[in-house]
Amino acid sequence: MEAHGEDLRRLIKDDALVNQLKIDYRQANLSERQMALCRFAQKLTLTPAKMTESDVQDLRAAGLTDKDILDAVEVIGYFNYINRVADGLGIDPEPWMRDAWEKRQNRAE
Repeated sequence: MEAHGEDLRRLIKDDALVNQLKIDYRQANLSERQMALCRFAQKLTLTPAKMTESDVQDLRAAGLTDKDILDAVEVIGYFNYINRVADGLGIDPEPWMRDAWEKRQNRAE
């Protein structure tokens, strides 16, 4: 999560939102579209066998096109895959990721 959090932090430049997303996305100030994507990503990540057509319909109802949904599934699937590879090989985050996390922790104290 640290690596992805740092990527998002650099992209959106909103530390508070990134921190809230890491703690509990359901409490973050997100649009309904973003919230629907988060719910979908969580379910696909944690319980992939329970995905149904209604999950896809929820994304369509939130305004996503079929191409948007395909993109989301591919990105979610890739991140899940690469995390499993890293975990399976015992790969630690890059030093710069750990350093960034430690700096934020020190500022918070």
